[in-house]
Amino acid sequence: MPNIKPISDLRSYTAVLDEVAQGSPVFLTKNGRGRYVIQDISDYERNEAEKTLLAQLDYGKRVADERGSLTTEQVKGIFEGRFAQEA
Repeated sequence: MPNIKPISDLRSYTAVLDEVAQGSPVFLTKNGRGRYVIQDISDYERNEAEKTLLAQLDYGKRVADERGSLTTEQVKGIFEGRFAQEA
């Protein structure tokens, strides 16, 4: 169940901050509506890393759609050719 508090509870901010834990943010309301989130820094960093990864995956998919992609057999052939030249 989400931890929802009115923003006025920040008058005693240490009590609110004590309730923030990894995987358990505190949602603050203003005038009865959700407005802010206080979350653990590790959750924030994980969310940022996930956004970066998803953006990179989307970029890779777009590039593959534009330029085309190789089959598994084509990739194997490229690597086998390179290793054969080195031997």
